[in-house]
Amino acid sequence: MLVPVLLFAVGLVLLIKGGDWFVDGATGIARRFKVPELLIGATVVSIGTTLPEVMVSTTSAMTGHGEIAYGNAIGSVICNAALIAAITIAVRPGKVDPKSLRVPVLFFFVAAALYAGVAYTTGYFSRPIGIVLLAMFVAYMVCNVLAMKNAPAPEDDEDEPEKEMSFAKEIGLLILGAALIAVGANLLVDNGTLIAQALGVPESVIALTFVALGTSLPELVTAITSLVKGCSDLSLGNIVGANVFNLVLVSGMSVTLAPFTVPQSSTLFGINSSLVLEIPVMLAVMMIMTLPALKRGKLSRAQGIILLCIYAAFCAIQFTM
Repeated sequence: MLVPVLLFAVGLVLLIKGGDWFVDGATGIARRFKVPELLIGATVVSIGTTLPEVMVSTTSAMTGHGEIAYGNAIGSVICNAALIAAITIAVRPGKVDPKSLRVPVLFFFVAAALYAGVAYTTGYFSRPIGIVLLAMFVAYMVCNVLAMKNAPAPEDDEDEPEKEMSFAKEIGLLILGAALIAVGANLLVDNGTLIAQALGVPESVIALTFVALGTSLPELVTAITSLVKGCSDLSLGNIVGANVFNLVLVSGMSVTLAPFTVPQSSTLFGINSSLVLEIPVMLAVMMIMTLPALKRGKLSRAQGIILLCIYAAFCAIQFTM
């Protein structure tokens, strides 16, 4: 039991460090070719911080553990909104720009509606559904690119950071980061499964809690950095964007490669717990986090506290079912 736990922890560390190096290499290359900073953040960095979820979910689905792929996507959304964003909102609420949130919020709820529709009707995520989700990911990226084309280009007054890292090092970090993410994902999935079996805990519960939290650590680091710098609105935008990726990229990739059914590891009120707990909580926490921001253009401490309470209750219920 000790060895799987240690390897699980090693997997988390590799995922975090791999994601960090991947983002460093990718942003370095993007800046070298004069890609605007805003576009880098909306595309390369967002994808980079979501790579752990992509690797864990696709690896899980392809090895026959659809419960982890399904639970990780939904669990990461809940963790991002009800824990990571909630901490920043509770500690330092502030104003946000509703215009910057409209597109990601719209894409998220359209994808969530599709996701919920499939779960509540057929309960089977087929390859065509995965392709539709990936098409939504492409559309989302196109919308970001078109929006950023009208943004003012960054001033070229900082050439020094470019010279600090060679092109070869940037390529090296990109490749090494991707390799670490792949290895870390394998360790996380394999040993997460062993731990779940040893404890008698369903794989979907492990995915909804520990794995989801582990793969959301890059977003947590970003949120803490934003909080320290007093940019809570940046943290919110990053988390909403990451949640869009969790549904359209993470789920889309895993479903396309290896279709799976909605896991039925536990029931609540005689119904599959995913349908009465996980999906409703995912939708609820995103509404609580985003709708007041869109309407009033600011966040309140009460929002953060409510979200944290929901996350605590959600975890407690998961481990008592």
